[in-house]
Amino acid sequence: MVVALFMGFYSGLPLLLTGSLLQAWMREDGVDLATIGLFALVGLPYTGKFVWAPVFDRYAWPWLGRRRGWLLLIQLMLAAAIAALGWVDPGEAPLWMAVGALLVTFLSASQDIVIDAYRRESLLDLEQGLGASLYVNGYRLGMLLTSGGGLILADFLGFRKVYWLCGLLMASGSIVTLWAREPVGLEPPRTLTEAVILPFLEFFRRPDAVWILLFILLYKLGDTMASNMTMPFYLDLGFSKTEIGAVVKLFGFWATIAGGLLGGILILRMGNYAALWLFGLLQAVSTAGFALLAHLGPSLLGLTGVISFENLSGGMGTAAFVAFMASQTDKRFTATQYALLSSLMGVPRVIVASPTGFLAEWLGWVGFFVFCALIALPGLFILVRFQRWMGPEG
Repeated sequence: MVVALFMGFYSGLPLLLTGSLLQAWMREDGVDLATIGLFALVGLPYTGKFVWAPVFDRYAWPWLGRRRGWLLLIQLMLAAAIAALGWVDPGEAPLWMAVGALLVTFLSASQDIVIDAYRRESLLDLEQGLGASLYVNGYRLGMLLTSGGGLILADFLGFRKVYWLCGLLMASGSIVTLWAREPVGLEPPRTLTEAVILPFLEFFRRPDAVWILLFILLYKLGDTMASNMTMPFYLDLGFSKTEIGAVVKLFGFWATIAGGLLGGILILRMGNYAALWLFGLLQAVSTAGFALLAHLGPSLLGLTGVISFENLSGGMGTAAFVAFMASQTDKRFTATQYALLSSLMGVPRVIVASPTGFLAEWLGWVGFFVFCALIALPGLFILVRFQRWMGPEG
C-alpha cells in the first residue's frame, strides 16, 4: 500500500510539467497563445498508451524483474528528459521544446503503464480499492507539487531551475522501485504477437465485454461534464478569484484526498460492487448540488458545502472506478488491458466534455447541472448486468 502511494506520487509528478507549468513559462517568455494552445497535443501519448503497452508485457530486463526493470529504466530516462527541458528556451526554440515535452509525456505514459500493471499484480482483488485510493491520492499530491509548488518556486529560482529540481525529484523514484518487491508467479506472453493479440481476444470473448467498455465511458461522464464548466459557473455567480482559489482549489483538494481514503476503506468493508452503486449515486446527487448553488447565488457557505460534498463523493467514486478497471484485467496481460481501459477512461474528458459550453448556454446553469446529474444514471444501470459475476463483495 505504501508503494502504491509513492508510485502514484511519481506518476502524477510529470503531468503538469508539460501542462500548466510549461504554459506559464512559455507565456512569460512571450510565446503567442496559438502556439501555447497547440502544445496540448503533446499529451496525446496519454490517450494512446495501449499501442506500445504489449512491449512491457512481453519483454523483461535481466535485472529486477519484468515490472521493476522497466520501471527503473523509464524513471531514469524520464528524470533526464524533464531536466533537459530546463535547457531549452521556449521563446527562442518552441519546436525543440515541443519535441522535449512530447518525449516527457511518452515516458510519463510508459511509466503509468508499468505502475498500473505493478499495482494490479501486487495486490489482491479485495485490496484493489484501497490501493487505488492511495495511488490516486499520491498522484494528486505529485500534481500539486509540480503545479502549485513549481509556480511558487519559479518566482524565486526561475523556470529552468524548477525543471532541473523536478528532474532530480523524479530520479528519486528509483529508490521506491528498488525497495518494492517484484510480483512473482506470472508468466509473460511467449511472443510479441501473443502480447498484442491475446489481451484483446481474451477481453472481447467475455460475454459483457462491450458493456464493461460502455460502463467505463459512462460511469463518471456526468461528473466530468459538470467539472468542465465549473470555473465559468463560479465566475458567473459572482465569486471572486480569491474565493474560488481558497474554497475550490485548496479546500476542495483536501476534500478529494479524504474522499479517496474513505472510499478505499469502505470498498474493503462493502466490496466494490456495492461501492460503485453508492459512490455513483453520491456523485450524481453532488452534481445536482451545483444546480442548488445556482439558486443560492454567491453564497460562500453554499459553495463550501457543495464543493465538500462534490469532491468527497468524486474521490470515493474514483477509488471504486480505478479498482474496477484493475479487476477487469487478466494478470497475464495487465499492462496492455489496463492501458486500454485507462485510455478509454480519458475519452469523456477530452471529447465528450467538449460541447458542454453549448449545453450550458442552451439549458442555463440549473438545467445543465441537472442534465449532468441525470446522465450519470445509465452507467449505474449497466452495473445490474455485472452483479452475477462481481457478486455482493465486488
